[in-house]
Amino acid sequence: MRVEGATAVVTGAAGGIGLAVARALLERGAASVVLADLDGDRLADAASALGEEFGERVLHRAADVTAQIGVDAVLQTSPAPVDLYVANAGVFQGFGLDASPQDWAASWEVNVMAHVAAARALVPQWLERGATDGPAGCFVSVASAAGLLTQLGSPTYSVTKHAAVGFAEWLAATYGDRGVQVTTACPMGVRTAMLEEGETSTDTDARLGMRAVTSAGEALDASDVAATILDAVEAGRFQALPHPEVATMWAQKASDPDRWVAGMQRYRRTLES
Repeated sequence: MRVEGATAVVTGAAGGIGLAVARALLERGAASVVLADLDGDRLADAASALGEEFGERVLHRAADVTAQIGVDAVLQTSPAPVDLYVANAGVFQGFGLDASPQDWAASWEVNVMAHVAAARALVPQWLERGATDGPAGCFVSVASAAGLLTQLGSPTYSVTKHAAVGFAEWLAATYGDRGVQVTTACPMGVRTAMLEEGETSTDTDARLGMRAVTSAGEALDASDVAATILDAVEAGRFQALPHPEVATMWAQKASDPDRWVAGMQRYRRTLES
């Protein structure tokens, strides 16, 4: 997928990785980028700041992208058919076995079903358009290293990020040779508001989860993560790993799951002490 000249949508774009991806798309020559987020005020501020630099190429739409009607509203904001969709909206809530049904439901809706709703809307359009000198469309799933490994402290985040990676794999296996490119991003720690909230939380499991992330590797700037994602998109790669060490960890997990689980138990005990 060529970013230059592409029409793009980025969800969860009021800040963090989403805003960084939107900026990177514009810097690489995207024809237009629609920023979407549930927080309308923060979104308007982010879009206004980008608009001062990139002009009418920046659009925005406050919407709940877990609902099909919200996804459709965002897509209708685009001035042209969407070539590239970045499903970045995510939540980190629900810790330990005490995670509430509401935490589980919200995590599932935002971290997984928002991706499904977008794919339902876009994949049929891309299949009808057909591939010419490149893919008809590109779907980017911003998941997490938790989706390949696990997330200490938060079962809701770990399970739903595994599901997000699984859905991206299914999309790629089903439509990847039919003109639909799929890329999934699996970073570890990124310096965003989500990381800061976890580090200052009063919940011991939440703090454990963030200590696990920040101790496992360097927390990157969102701009570095955005660059890695778009490099993978332009290279046609399925996987974007802003932290290369995740590939080694994932391989170790696959080669000896029992040893890997035992290692995670030791890691948890170290963090708890």
